[in-house]
Amino acid sequence: MTQELAPTLRDQSAAPSAGWWRDAVIYQVYVRSFADSDGDGIGDLRGVRERLPHLADLGVDAVWLTPFYASPQADGGYDVADYRSVDPLFGELSDADDLVREAHRLGLRVIVDIVPNHTSDQHVWFRAAVEGGPDAPERALYHFRPGRGPDGDLPPNDWESVFGGPAWTRTDAGDWYLHLFAPEQPDLNWEHPAVREEFESILRFWLDLGVDGFRIDVAHGMVKAEGLPDIGLREQAKMIGAQVLPFFDQDGVHEIHRSWRLLLDGYEGQRIGVAEAWAPTSERLALYVRPDELHQAFNFQFLTCAWEAAAMRQVIDSSLAATASVGAPTTWVLSNHDVVRHTTRYGGDAQGLRRARAAALLTLALPGSAYLYQGEELGLPEVSDLPDGVRQDPAFFRGDGQDGLRDGCRVPIPWSGTAAPYGFGPGASWLPQPAAWAGLSVEAQTGDPRSTLELYRSALALRKELPGLGDGALEWLPAPEGVLVFSRPGVVCTLNTLAEEVELPVPGRPVLSSGALEFGGGAVRLPGETCVWWAV
Repeated sequence: MTQELAPTLRDQSAAPSAGWWRDAVIYQVYVRSFADSDGDGIGDLRGVRERLPHLADLGVDAVWLTPFYASPQADGGYDVADYRSVDPLFGELSDADDLVREAHRLGLRVIVDIVPNHTSDQHVWFRAAVEGGPDAPERALYHFRPGRGPDGDLPPNDWESVFGGPAWTRTDAGDWYLHLFAPEQPDLNWEHPAVREEFESILRFWLDLGVDGFRIDVAHGMVKAEGLPDIGLREQAKMIGAQVLPFFDQDGVHEIHRSWRLLLDGYEGQRIGVAEAWAPTSERLALYVRPDELHQAFNFQFLTCAWEAAAMRQVIDSSLAATASVGAPTTWVLSNHDVVRHTTRYGGDAQGLRRARAAALLTLALPGSAYLYQGEELGLPEVSDLPDGVRQDPAFFRGDGQDGLRDGCRVPIPWSGTAAPYGFGPGASWLPQPAAWAGLSVEAQTGDPRSTLELYRSALALRKELPGLGDGALEWLPAPEGVLVFSRPGVVCTLNTLAEEVELPVPGRPVLSSGALEFGGGAVRLPGETCVWWAV
């Protein structure tokens, strides 16, 4: 079932040294919230395929799909029961095949999620491990340990789940198993050769179907420190943070990623691996993208950076320096399915939208590759008032994790019409959509030159037309406090992070701005919280 690439994709990959991923714009599709083809209220693969023309028109280079594998859906599909089949919620295996073929026909590459740190508790291995009792050989594929205390009724160590509470659950046999996330997501033991062999087989299965790469979930978590040592009294483990922990960012993960790079390089068409890796520093993150490891790693330092010029410049400089040290491109991302949408993080309402539009232009002007999260091209805010009764985030139900409100960024996006579900599908949507979203739909924004959608379309078109954007060099230029000015070959980018306007010398011909500009006497009055691209 290997898919031959469309002509535009073959042309891009003709020169192996070019590396299409080095300046690619990749669009994240949260499958259950993108488009619903059958009216059950849940997005599916056929719905994604039908909406691919939107992504081609938007101007992105690739689409990344969140997990659509067979799963009990205890954590939105990140609890996988069968890595080689499609969950009936999302369709059939033929729908995945059709989606890849249609994407390639439209000139889009396809990246799929792979979840190697843990399986579902309904995976055949884990079921056999539990049902077979203490002597079941499958227990060696996970982390089963005896408890502490006189009766073994205390967890084996003090590790906490990222979702809150202990990272251990006791079995009926009296021992405990490790889960860094929900109890329904037992961690695999990557010291066991059968685990490594199985995942190499899984990767080959999807590469043979034609996918262009993998986003590796918790790429920093597969290897645990020897002996599973206690952490001691520290803060709660975070989804995205700079903590040094014995179960994250262990040096042993790099051997796994090197073996996967060899596997990917064995396929034609420049297939890639993308690390969802949370590392304490930019330098540690850069280790995941050394020449013999993965192609990209998400830059969470940029995502978590405050709206402040000096902080942004520091993160940009440190990110570029770290990846340059290993010859890799930097990635930039503002939102994803695990964090509050950046329109809301930046203040919400009109101010948040102004900042979000400016941040989009900043992001797309930086060297390297950019990731867009579905709906950010519409300026969607976080939905912060969802009733408790509709929430599905497992951290919300555990009550003591810090990331229990992720459903707010996963509300299905609006396509058309004036009432919910706004063209999402023929039925309702699995999470309710706000009434205010009628004016934010793709249909409502298309053709409006002031809309966020048209701003993104213009930016992505210019990114391809202006050769200085994408991968390459950046030079900082003098700027007043609160303002960032940098040049790329043939382009200058100016960002005013302040609330008030500033006056600057006109650096060139304005080609795109997130806000209205005023000129006079060789100067430009740059409105507050506005970003501009200039051709020079």
